[in-house]
Amino acid sequence: MKTSAKEPAAEDPPWEVPAKQRLSLRINGVEKQLDVAPWTTLLDLLREQLGLTGTKKGCDHGQCGACTVLVGGKRINSCLTLALMQEGHEVTTIEGLSKGDALHPLQEAFIEQDAFQCGYCTPGQICSAMGLLAEGRARTETEIRELMSGNLCRCGAYPNILAAIQQAMGKGEGGGTP
Repeated sequence: MKTSAKEPAAEDPPWEVPAKQRLSLRINGVEKQLDVAPWTTLLDLLREQLGLTGTKKGCDHGQCGACTVLVGGKRINSCLTLALMQEGHEVTTIEGLSKGDALHPLQEAFIEQDAFQCGYCTPGQICSAMGLLAEGRARTETEIRELMSGNLCRCGAYPNILAAIQQAMGKGEGGGTP
């Protein structure tokens, strides 16, 4: 019995993965059209293709929070999402929080409260705190600590990070979409 379908040759792959796909998203308020390999994480896109190196690559497994950015105002670990999954979304990185030379009030609070030591985790901490404030669920010290628990600081600046978030909350700053 003959079949009309052509059998693939042994050396032909059963599928073809496109080398790059077109991606449209808004990063820090700027519309971007990018060609992206399907396996590229949002973190790698930001750092390697766009030069936005404020977002840090820590564990690359979603355990440290150093890669936290805001997507649609919600905090995510950019190492755990493929860039193509963010098609059409608004992405805000640490670079997108300030307005010109003026720091965001949450960034100012981190400076005033000395909420960092080495600074490696700071961009992720600040982006996570922005998302936390926008969520409006943290009212107590315990709630802030719990909701920030996905962001690790190897230097142990937690009391100062907490103080910076509380300062921003007290001023009514930081909430809402950046």
